[in-house]
Amino acid sequence: MLGFLLRLLPFWVREPLLIAVGSVLGVRIMYLAVRDHDRVAAGLGVVFLVFTAIRVYAVIRALRARRNPSPTASADGAAVDVAAQAQAQAGIGPRPSPGTPEKEHNAWGQAVAAVAVFGTLAAALWVAPRFMPSDDNTPQPASCSGGAHEELPNAYKDTPQPVTGEELCKALNRPDLAKLLGTPGETATTVSSTNNTAPLTDGKVAQPEAEVTFDTYTVNVSATYNELTTDQYVKLMKFGDEKDIKTLTVLGRPAVLSSDHTMKLEINLGSGGSGGPVEQGPLARTLVVALDRHDRGGYCEITVWSTSGAFPNDSALLNIAEKVLPRIPERPVR
Repeated sequence: MLGFLLRLLPFWVREPLLIAVGSVLGVRIMYLAVRDHDRVAAGLGVVFLVFTAIRVYAVIRALRARRNPSPTASADGAAVDVAAQAQAQAGIGPRPSPGTPEKEHNAWGQAVAAVAVFGTLAAALWVAPRFMPSDDNTPQPASCSGGAHEELPNAYKDTPQPVTGEELCKALNRPDLAKLLGTPGETATTVSSTNNTAPLTDGKVAQPEAEVTFDTYTVNVSATYNELTTDQYVKLMKFGDEKDIKTLTVLGRPAVLSSDHTMKLEINLGSGGSGGPVEQGPLARTLVVALDRHDRGGYCEITVWSTSGAFPNDSALLNIAEKVLPRIPERPVR
């Protein structure tokens, strides 16, 4: 159908149109082929450019033919002019008029108009990818889901200036988080946040939480608004199975580093609906930092682990804490 419509167009409209479209598509495809190192696209671009070169050659030959008509064409033209003059003298047919220059002028006008119109369309096609959504299949980083309409538990209403799970998620899900973990080429696959309350507190202690998962590491951040100080937290760890306990200061706040295994729980969704036993998961590294400089109670917990059992250097946790903690308001004086 398209080919039929093109054949209906005059020569001086059709050929400039094919040249404009072929050159734009050829150059664009070659640019994409060079950028993406795609040989198939490069071959297609060469086909378009060769096709355009052939059309340009045809137009040049036509222009030369119009400027230098052949003797046969001149003789035929002279015969036609004599016949036209004879008809005019005999009162038959139309009077001679300077029609040939006018037709040539119209042909050139049509050609210029076609080139202008399709040149504008070609420019629009060229610029459009910069302003329109790309069809690139590269996976985009996961984003925090909005929880603006989620009703917070009463523990958050009773806690002065508590941070929510969504706010923690936005503080943690940074563009440079993978770089801080030492894996700059990775993209977050899943992101989640909750407005939980601490276990065994009858829902009276707010404990918002956010988690970001990469191919290599998973990072979890939570804030617990209880009365437990960092010093008391260290004493509790000594009764547990935590390893590599190290006290330090982060942004002027008391903090402690420790290692412990995560828990692995399998749930069977089959006919029985039973789950497997709780097993020991991979080793995780945790940084606990007080919610204020005076350690009045409450803490922020940053934990990193991977399915392989490895975790980054402690400097990664410290760098993450320095980015996340300023987004968590310090506990006011009670």
